[in-house]
Amino acid sequence: MCRASARSAGSLAGLLALLTLAGCSGGSYPMDTLSTGSDYARTIHSVYVMVNWIDLVILLVVIALMFMAIFWFSTRVGEPGEPSLVSSDLRLEVAWTAIPALILVFIAVPTVRAIWRTQPDKWPVKALTVKVVAHQWWWEFQYPKLGIDTADEVHFPVGREIHFELRSADIIHSFWIPAMGGKRDVIPGQVNELTFTPHETGEFYGQCVEFCGTSHANMRFRAFVDTKDGFDRWVKQQQSPPVMPTSGPAAAGAPIFANAPCAICHTVKGISGFSKQYSGKFTGPDLTHFGSRSTLAGGILSNTPRNLAMFIQDPDKVKPGARMPTLGLQGKDLNDLVAYLESLK
Repeated sequence: MCRASARSAGSLAGLLALLTLAGCSGGSYPMDTLSTGSDYARTIHSVYVMVNWIDLVILLVVIALMFMAIFWFSTRVGEPGEPSLVSSDLRLEVAWTAIPALILVFIAVPTVRAIWRTQPDKWPVKALTVKVVAHQWWWEFQYPKLGIDTADEVHFPVGREIHFELRSADIIHSFWIPAMGGKRDVIPGQVNELTFTPHETGEFYGQCVEFCGTSHANMRFRAFVDTKDGFDRWVKQQQSPPVMPTSGPAAAGAPIFANAPCAICHTVKGISGFSKQYSGKFTGPDLTHFGSRSTLAGGILSNTPRNLAMFIQDPDKVKPGARMPTLGLQGKDLNDLVAYLESLK
């Protein structure tokens, strides 16, 4: 029985060790909070590591004192000795009051410094400004100095400060790119700000982390940190007007898009789009360069013709609560519309 218990305890300890190692393997998971992809994330990570080292030392001290109390200062039946008549010890009481207070001060100093460092009074003038508008349930990204408006995918160059201005078009949301740090609430009628300098190129996952309705969990986005040349190419491509197809299924799909309810909520710059709701913007994502995006439906599906057709056929099934009508398209009409949207690059 004892051997079985020992084996079980050993297995549990091994499992906990594996889980700990898995949790510490930075960069292995899309929403890894231990990544240090920006200066902001590194600052938070340094405080996190320091606090964990302090916690580990405290844990070892407590375990040592516990074993001393069990094996060193204990009195067993039959052993000589009388119970202590001392009811309190002033030195001990001062010690276990003062030591925790000093530990808290030791933790508070770098924590407050990190807060001031990550929330400066003045934002950098030379930073790339990205205006973020949170909608139920998708993200709009505007580059006011570059004339770019996109959705659910944000690009910025490595090594340059990025300044986000965060607004909400409806209710409270929360903006977070775990690998970059800096979770911020997005509140109606208020502009919150966030700045960081990315240090790593690559694709990073973002998510709304404030419950905001039926498809809260489906309110995702991707952040792409590009090289300077890669970002410049992306900007040039986004600033160019879409090339209108002149033949084939894509050309046949253009009038289907223009005559369907799609054009009421979405825009293809210079071609279609009529309804405006927030700050002169359309109620749905800008589709001008939709075909160049890697995801669709708020970042939950890869941007493939099959997934796009499935989303158009039954948007509420793919993304519950999606404010998008079912068009009832089938066969050739559906395929032509999908071809047109995928051609917008």
